Amino acid sequence: MSKTSCGHCAKPKPWYKEPLFLMTAVILVVYLLNLGLLMEGNKILAPVFEKFLSYLKLTWWAVGLGLLIGSLIDILVPEEFMANLLAEGKKSIFLAVFLGFLASACSHGILAIAISLYKKGASTAATLAFLLAAPWANLAITILLFALFGLKALLIIGGAISIAVMAGFIFQILEEKGVIEGRGNKGDKRGRRDKGDKREMGWCWPGWRRLIGGAVKSSWDLAKMVVWWVLLGFFLGSILGTFIPEEFFHQYFGPSILGMLATLILASIIEVCSEGSAPMALELFQKTRAFGNTFVFLMAGVVTDFTEFGIVLTNIGKRAAIALVLVTVPLVLTIGFIFN
Repeated sequence: MSKTSCGHCAKPKPWYKEPLFLMTAVILVVYLLNLGLLMEGNKILAPVFEKFLSYLKLTWWAVGLGLLIGSLIDILVPEEFMANLLAEGKKSIFLAVFLGFLASACSHGILAIAISLYKKGASTAATLAFLLAAPWANLAITILLFALFGLKALLIIGGAISIAVMAGFIFQILEEKGVIEGRGNKGDKRGRRDKGDKREMGWCWPGWRRLIGGAVKSSWDLAKMVVWWVLLGFFLGSILGTFIPEEFFHQYFGPSILGMLATLILASIIEVCSEGSAPMALELFQKTRAFGNTFVFLMAGVVTDFTEFGIVLTNIGKRAAIALVLVTVPLVLTIGFIFN
């Protein structure tokens, strides 16, 4: 399952232009500034880095495990096999959500995978269900959420999966009735192959040497895509937790309809990857104790993300992009209200 399907048509960035390097450099510069201020007796930035380091100690193993699992899936599960299962039928929605659970990429990184599946033959409904499930119900974020929220992560993952399944079936009905763009007639099996043809599907054992070498390379590619978002989320969450008073969160982001709408708007403005949003959501929960708002914050960045909307608009169609927002936002707010 390639996350760099366009990698052959673009030159790799120099290492010093990689977002991971730039994000690390920014944090180090601010940390050095903090040390300089400490030498002068000014501790204004000290709480930020104390909280930042606490995040790292809490989640380093989760991020590492997520990268390892993601790399193995990337190597061993062929993309063609997934597309073959997602062409039609109600079963395709459940499979799309399950495969989204296996996909270890953030909401931005998953876009290329989803559109690749669509072009290989997946239905519009299955593609959108996969797109919804992958950022918030995938293995990597599941591990990270358990590290941050404990058993409450089960509610977040369960809510995300429920939304992906319900929205998927709604999209399937809309696709069958021609309300949103689809594959056309049901005989369109583009991308489908005989399930028994393993060579066509790309199934093969790479051997231990290639498996280990591929896992290292794939982990690094995934790290460049995901870890800088994690660092950004930790850094922004540390700043929010340090400088914004708790009363502000209670007043504007409390457990009410208006509070959830304010949270929805905030999450839509802050386009942070799913792994990066998690620590910010933890700060929101710790300040407000409104678990429903926390869920809305996590999900809203996926369902109202302009990048995601634009990708669906240009690759599938305008009606599908509009439906993505109109169907999922009410579902997110409803589950958030139930959680509150």
